[in-house]
Amino acid sequence: MLFRLDVGVVERIAEEGDLDVVRPWASVSKMAVSLAFAIEVDWDLHSLTESLGPRGATLANLLSHTSGLGLEEGDSVVDVGAKRVYSNYAVDLAVAAIIGENTAATWLDNRIFRPFGMQSTRLEGRASSGVVGSTEDLVTLAAGWLRPDGVARATRDRFVTPYLPNVSGVVPGFGRFSPCPWGLGPEVQGEKRHWMGDWPSASFGHFGQSGAMMLLNVRDQLGLVATSSEPFGSWAVDLWPGWTSSMRRRAFET
Repeated sequence: MLFRLDVGVVERIAEEGDLDVVRPWASVSKMAVSLAFAIEVDWDLHSLTESLGPRGATLANLLSHTSGLGLEEGDSVVDVGAKRVYSNYAVDLAVAAIIGENTAATWLDNRIFRPFGMQSTRLEGRASSGVVGSTEDLVTLAAGWLRPDGVARATRDRFVTPYLPNVSGVVPGFGRFSPCPWGLGPEVQGEKRHWMGDWPSASFGHFGQSGAMMLLNVRDQLGLVATSSEPFGSWAVDLWPGWTSSMRRRAFET
């Protein structure tokens, strides 16, 4: 679904399919996790400079894939801050470090799903990739980033600003980029040309192995989200750059 916010209200531009079907979000789950951490920071419950990972890796390192940890636990590591190594393990580690006696599912439910009214959405499994929910709820989460909901604008801006912006890295499925800008959870477009098409450099979002995706631009108050019955594959690599570009053009034709 393609939408814009008009004085904070979702204006639907284009939509297709049954938006109430519940599907896995895979790594788009990180957009919910990241916003939950933004709330933690806003409430002064946790700090981005906290050392929550091995070798002094901070919360900011864990969320921005600069902790040096590999994709999964036990994978090879590099120095903290040396490269942007995409890591599900780092995100799960960050969540586990701050939830105390809670489960990750309860934490996300309390911080995001219930306050935002995302009634079809829940965490099934690991925090980094286990959220399932409808496309309608994905729109709600996307709007929560754009307005933003539950956090100060300055905090939202901090989370979508590239952290260690000059670090190089790999965007899974799309190859190596130098630099490879990433925020504290969301990927940031920067000068990369890949699944975000020709969206402006400050655009941000995430995609997942389920074929779900979220792409947002604060200046334009514009969002594009999708869930999929087809897992991520070559079809997405071929389709998304042109499709996201054409959807952005469509938004400005209406």
